Amino acid sequence: MRIRSSGLILFLILLLGVSCSKFRKIEKNPDWRVKYEAALRYYDKKDYYKASVLFEQVMPIIRGLPEAEKAQFYLANCQFHEKLYLLASEQFKTFYETYGRSSLAEEARYMYAYSLFRSSPGSNLDQTGSIEAMASMQEFLNRYPNSKYRDQALDVIFTTQDRLDQKGFDNAKQYYRMRQYKAAIVALRNFQDNFPDSKHLEEARFLIIASQYKLAEQSIYSKQRERYQEVVSTYIDFIDRYPSSAFLKEAEKMYAESLEKLNKLKNLNS
Repeated sequence: MRIRSSGLILFLILLLGVSCSKFRKIEKNPDWRVKYEAALRYYDKKDYYKASVLFEQVMPIIRGLPEAEKAQFYLANCQFHEKLYLLASEQFKTFYETYGRSSLAEEARYMYAYSLFRSSPGSNLDQTGSIEAMASMQEFLNRYPNSKYRDQALDVIFTTQDRLDQKGFDNAKQYYRMRQYKAAIVALRNFQDNFPDSKHLEEARFLIIASQYKLAEQSIYSKQRERYQEVVSTYIDFIDRYPSSAFLKEAEKMYAESLEKLNKLKNLNS
């Protein structure tokens, strides 16, 4: 059994060596047509690395020739499949700017935006790339409203909106976690305005109540009355919106304690 395994490994090593040797010969061949045809064959076999190497070598030579259009598009696709998404996005952009009338221009515009989307990070990191990807995909839909890529494009937009939604909520909530309650109130209200359909809206409104309550507790005497009244007012709005909220018990407790504090403040002033 070990002998057979060793023989198979040796065979694979020899086969790989022959394959690499053949590829190196093609790389060194001065005839661009040999490289171009080989690149197409590697592309068809989904060997995107070797295809991209050869396409990159011939591109400066064939620029302006009919073969350049396919080479440019295939090179972008190779880079996408190699997960070099930013490089791919630039190649797709170069393609549709150069070959605007090509039958592949629509796909190139979609792949430009999709490559940007794939290059953008998760919701816990900077979302500048996500915003750019979403804007590019919206621009694509504006240009091609009946595109065969319409559903995929919409999915990218919705996914990016969810990602931005999560990022916005996490940023606002972070102020609460850091006990910066005044900043938390501002950030959470801004979040409400920026994401009026967010799945986090209920929790954001609850956290405003919690932030207002904790801020009132920490406030100097002269500001306590006003801030406890804000808790009461925000709670009433919250309970109207979410009468069965998962945060109802905690919100009610802060509301009741705020009323109690207001009564004490009133008695002290009377």
